[in-house]
Amino acid sequence: MATFKCRVVSAREELYAGDVSLLIAKGHDGEVGILAGHTPLITLLKPGALRIKNSEGAEEVIYVSGGVLEVQPNIVTVLADSAERAHDLDEAKISEARRAAEQMLANQSSTVQTNAALAALAESVAQLQTIQKYKNRA
Repeated sequence: MATFKCRVVSAREELYAGDVSLLIAKGHDGEVGILAGHTPLITLLKPGALRIKNSEGAEEVIYVSGGVLEVQPNIVTVLADSAERAHDLDEAKISEARRAAEQMLANQSSTVQTNAALAALAESVAQLQTIQKYKNRA
């Protein structure tokens, strides 16, 4: 299968660099799958799993909290707001953050608090979904 170069970077570190045969990301308007020869594209990313299949067929799952995906003729670059490999996510800590966000949502007293609670809840749900995708592949 044809491959292309891929880089996944966050403000803290480069999480992936290498040849890949497939990249699947959660774009602003839905999931997007990238294969070699894809039309140039720039799209915003929603929080969720970034699935990368390398040239040997092994798959890696990375959680991104959002960012930008850029497709150029020979390289795909993901500039993530923040990112973490799925196997490094702490399910217990994320579940606790989800409970705290739900509690904050139940006890909110202003629009700002409601928005913060909804954002925290959405991120924790996306992280838990990423963990599930990783567990199903491992």
